[in-house]
Amino acid sequence: MSDVDVTEAAGLTTGAVARRLGVSPTTLRSWDRRYGLGPASRSQGRHRRWSPRDVAMVEEMCRLAAAGVAPAEAARVARATHGEGAPPATDPAGPAADPPVVPSPGTAVRRGGAGGGLPLGDVRQECRGLARAAVRLDTPELENRLLDAVRQHGLTTAWEEVMVPTLRAVGRKWESSGDRYVEVEHLLSWQISTALRRAPLVLPRPADATGTEPVVLACAPGEQHSLPLEALDAALAEQGVPTRMLGAAVPVEALLACVRRTGPVAVVLWAQTRSTASGPLARHVAGLQWGSAGARRRPLVLPAGPGWDRRAAGDFPRCAGLRDAVRTLSGLYGAEGGVRSAGRG
Repeated sequence: MSDVDVTEAAGLTTGAVARRLGVSPTTLRSWDRRYGLGPASRSQGRHRRWSPRDVAMVEEMCRLAAAGVAPAEAARVARATHGEGAPPATDPAGPAADPPVVPSPGTAVRRGGAGGGLPLGDVRQECRGLARAAVRLDTPELENRLLDAVRQHGLTTAWEEVMVPTLRAVGRKWESSGDRYVEVEHLLSWQISTALRRAPLVLPRPADATGTEPVVLACAPGEQHSLPLEALDAALAEQGVPTRMLGAAVPVEALLACVRRTGPVAVVLWAQTRSTASGPLARHVAGLQWGSAGARRRPLVLPAGPGWDRRAAGDFPRCAGLRDAVRTLSGLYGAEGGVRSAGRG
């Protein structure tokens, strides 16, 4: 047997279990004292040794607590699932304030309160677990929860009702805490961006739309906030709409060159702030034409983002959110994958 096998057979120490779960040894001792979620046996010298069953029990406790289940209820379920059937120990701190809820997969449970100390309010249950994983800087847990949300609810719902509320809660905490929680916001944003790019791996493959003109997605020059545009790119891919994503702070000449070379059915210009929204640029892109004489074409331009007020957007169409934008853009494609004539010059 290897050293690892011998260690596993003899049982893990509290420190080893704590490192495996990403919690402190003090937390494990507290769970043992309050809820009876401790090792069933001790070695000579009364050293605590955790068996595989003991570890599975506290892993279940962590999973349920991260999902927003009250600690006492999470402990009860963990003991019933992985323990030896003994009744759970009473909590000397008194009954938990939250009602006992064990969410079923895919169930949209909404509850108030905070997750991981973040002000979430009335949100989907998934937001609470996502927030707690973010505060713990738990990258594997964030990856799993984000992809689970996409798989269960689809890209648009996962973005609007899970990702965005959690991002906003982190932003509010950041604003009210000085320089604290900056690392939480950066990690959560990166993991959401990663999940959006991985979404095609967990979603049903859409019908191919080969041979059709794409939708060009670009942030306005100077605009660095590209995450909402990435969500639109992923949501359009879910619908089988071909795209060309240019990302953040696209220079004017680069945007114009892409439009001329790809002949897109539409161009989405994202602006997070008024300072980056440019009506003249939108009009210039809308005026670009290509194709043979007598069959000139030009793109539909769709200003998107909170930076576009009524004056900057002018007479261009506006979308209320991701769902509306996906509906508008996917509607430009016919049932057979061809581009409809509406919106073409």
